[in-house]
Amino acid sequence: MTTDDLASWRGRSETVHDELASAQLLAAAATFDDAILTSDRPATIPALWHWFYFLPRAPHARLSPDGHPERGGFMPPVLLPRRMFAGSRMTFHAPLRLATPARRDGVIREVTMKDGKSGPLAFVTVGYRIWQDGVLCLEEEQDIVYREQGAPVAAPVPIALPVPPAHAITRDVTPDPRLLFRFSALTFNAHRIHYDREYATRVEQYPGLVVHGPLTAVLLANLVRQHTARELATFSFRGVAPLFDLAPFRLVAIPDGDTVTCQALGPDGRIALEATATLAPA
Repeated sequence: MTTDDLASWRGRSETVHDELASAQLLAAAATFDDAILTSDRPATIPALWHWFYFLPRAPHARLSPDGHPERGGFMPPVLLPRRMFAGSRMTFHAPLRLATPARRDGVIREVTMKDGKSGPLAFVTVGYRIWQDGVLCLEEEQDIVYREQGAPVAAPVPIALPVPPAHAITRDVTPDPRLLFRFSALTFNAHRIHYDREYATRVEQYPGLVVHGPLTAVLLANLVRQHTARELATFSFRGVAPLFDLAPFRLVAIPDGDTVTCQALGPDGRIALEATATLAPA
């Protein structure tokens, strides 16, 4: 399938409505042991937690063997087997209020095919805007990458991680199957690489369960939020290498004025995900 074959998907749009009920927020807070559980009843949704709303609801009969919904419809019917959420860029204009109806408008902005080192790649750029009461609250642009099965992925070899800068904020995370399963449930994501070890290792040839890229991004955004009283103005991230449930990984956030540079370091010391947050005026 070529870019020309997929060109008709450019400009394709969808609109999804959600009531933004508190149940998802409270479930997320329990998943992350977030202090929001012990605070007064929250009125707004923390940055990046919008991913727990506007969920896809494909019938079970329309799931592919890997757990993803069958392709076609809004997302283009790319035939390459592996699908990854590779990155995102977000701008927060106004807080999303709980228990207030919201609308998310999505559009396919670009679809391209390229040849990579491991074979053909397909890149899909999706733009989203979320509105409440006629006010634009959030803009997001997501990068979805499709690729061939590829060679088996080797397990990382743990090392002693480098000492972070003195002013860095850090947290070590143990990505056990309970955390991965709960995040899959929060996002209604049935992709089996995150909870089905036999499938992940025998079929997709990973060394263990795969940590969701968005989970790592949320953990980094949570780390920033928990160490500042200021709201996020923007947040962007890019996945670099996969993380697995085989060993802890480290979150690092380095504040510098209005900017916070973030990384997730794998147990082998390699950067698995990098992100940048900017803070709104105090």
